Amino acid sequence: MPQRKNAIKAHKQNQARRLHNLDIKTDIRKTVKEFTAVAKTDAKKAATLLANVYKKFDKAAKRNIMSKNTASRRKARYAKLVNAASKEKA
Repeated sequence: MPQRKNAIKAHKQNQARRLHNLDIKTDIRKTVKEFTAVAKTDAKKAATLLANVYKKFDKAAKRNIMSKNTASRRKARYAKLVNAASKEKA
């Protein structure tokens, strides 16, 4: 454990930030899980949920919770799912 006053404060700040980032990552996982469940069955609803997934990834990248390239790569993968599902229905 830290001994000095500024190290103690930094430790508290790091814990608070870690919990905040964990909440955001958990929210992303829940949103993606909901999206993938719907993407296999309903292409129209998946397209609307895709916008929400994009929003979560963009916000996480903006806040440096995940890399900009990681967010972009994941968005592309989920867009592929929606495109594939819409082509199968058509």
